[in-house]
Amino acid sequence: MSGGEVAGILVAVFWAILVSFLAVALARLAQTLKATTKLVADVTDQAVPLLADASTAVRSAQTQIERVDAIASDVQEVTSNASALSTTVASTFGGPLVKVAAFGYGVRRALGGRRETVEPKAPRRTVIVGRAVPSARRGKRKKD
Repeated sequence: MSGGEVAGILVAVFWAILVSFLAVALARLAQTLKATTKLVADVTDQAVPLLADASTAVRSAQTQIERVDAIASDVQEVTSNASALSTTVASTFGGPLVKVAAFGYGVRRALGGRRETVEPKAPRRTVIVGRAVPSARRGKRKKD
């Protein structure tokens, strides 16, 4: 055999080895693509029911929010009604009650002056941090 023939055989052997490595790489790539395709199909099969459940949960939450909104508007209406009722009661009964209280106070003062002399009461004392302070020093009170 000549040198050219040996070189040709060597090139053919290397070429065959290269082709077999490429064939193995392509076979592994095909397996990877099949596994990826199966994984995507499985995820799709599982995602569709999950999305349906999520959609149902969102609809339910929206319904609850609408109910809460209705309750909040009712509470606001009740609050305004209670405020109006309070104002009405205060304006209706407030004036006469003040007049009755003033009349009662006047009657007590008038009858209090007619009483016989009552023994004066001992001044009240208040204890503040371990000290006794007469009631006259606590504040400016009018004596009855």
